[in-house]
Amino acid sequence: MHIEGSSALVTGGASGLGLATARQIVGRGGRVVIADLSEELGAKAVADLGDAARFVRADVTDETAVKAALDAASPLRFAVHCAGRGGDRTRILGKDGRPGDLTTFAEVVRINLIGTYNILRLAAARIAENDTLDDGDRGAIVLTASVAAFDGQIGQTSYSASKAGVHGLTLVAARDLASRQIRVNTIAPGIMDTPMLGRLRTDIREGLAASVPHPKRLGDPDDFARLAVEMLENPYLNGQTVRLDGAIRMAPR
Repeated sequence: MHIEGSSALVTGGASGLGLATARQIVGRGGRVVIADLSEELGAKAVADLGDAARFVRADVTDETAVKAALDAASPLRFAVHCAGRGGDRTRILGKDGRPGDLTTFAEVVRINLIGTYNILRLAAARIAENDTLDDGDRGAIVLTASVAAFDGQIGQTSYSASKAGVHGLTLVAARDLASRQIRVNTIAPGIMDTPMLGRLRTDIREGLAASVPHPKRLGDPDDFARLAVEMLENPYLNGQTVRLDGAIRMAPR
């Protein structure tokens, strides 16, 4: 299955991992609809990517907004879900012994896990309408987890739980959608050089880079994008969560 001539939805596509992925898709001759919350960044992304890109403002947990983005991407062949949020850095028990706030835990799970499932189900319904291609595919979906799904650090309870949920969805979704000829894979990035990380001090960023076994650098968004498009195009890659992390294993804190 080839990206050239096909249409894709990329959530969180106005910056970071999503923008790099949108750029790769356009570079391979595809069309992309960027779904994101920031209209300012969305406009910049479309200006950068050219006529093959469109922007639709959408909250990934909002069914109506997601459907509007999918309408803009019709006929949909691919979806790459990059949108999400960081954790709340809340301990299970605080220093005073009080239990962590349930509201923030639920909000992280709502955006990262429920938002992922919303994109998965709605995108799959659109892809299922396609004719089957010569390689037997109707389309493919790529989700985003995190190495925190496997090596969560202290204070990452909500984030790790939400990303572990995305990993848990992956094989089930691939099996569930196999009868529709839709493949589902997930990328679990390590320490990536995204705008969120860019707010850290230089010495902290350098320390994080040095903690990666090889290569000793932060992950580049294009590293993610290259893997994402391979997952979209490779017809035998299905039901996998692939760590993209330079062999790092996160310390407890």
